[in-house]
Amino acid sequence: MSISMYKASVPIFVQFLSALSSILDKAAAYSETKKCDATVLTGMRLAPDMHPLAWQVRSTTNHAVRACSLIAGVTAPELGDNQSTVSELKERIATTIDFVKSIKPEQMDGQEDKEIVLKFGANEFKFTGLSFLLNFCLPNFYFHAATSYDILRHAGVDLGKRDFMGTPRQ
Repeated sequence: MSISMYKASVPIFVQFLSALSSILDKAAAYSETKKCDATVLTGMRLAPDMHPLAWQVRSTTNHAVRACSLIAGVTAPELGDNQSTVSELKERIATTIDFVKSIKPEQMDGQEDKEIVLKFGANEFKFTGLSFLLNFCLPNFYFHAATSYDILRHAGVDLGKRDFMGTPRQ
């Protein structure tokens, strides 16, 4: 049985991005209750050498968009890279969800052997479509989503595993 690139990605992205948006709602409510500026939360990090929450959220969306656009061969939406408030981050997530939902199964399925090349400075990484999704995009997506959750949980926002997982998609 072969894997469906679409089923291994799009429903996962929608599920976890929706959960991330809900987590940000809880962060906003927490900051209201504690009478603190929510940008204090979006600027928090777990360790001095880690990026802050806002960056983690942007990275989560970047990996979903990059996976879908490069595998499906479509133009990615321009998301910018300067969102720092809860509302700006939620808008970015909504744009990402809309984009991901616009991808059709036939655009991704059958692209397992497609060559995908990423360039980071002078470094070049070559992937097949399947290895790009399973070995690069999904692990990075989960890492940044979990780190976003962890930052807020560490800050005292009342979150549990169900918040992180969201509602599983069919």
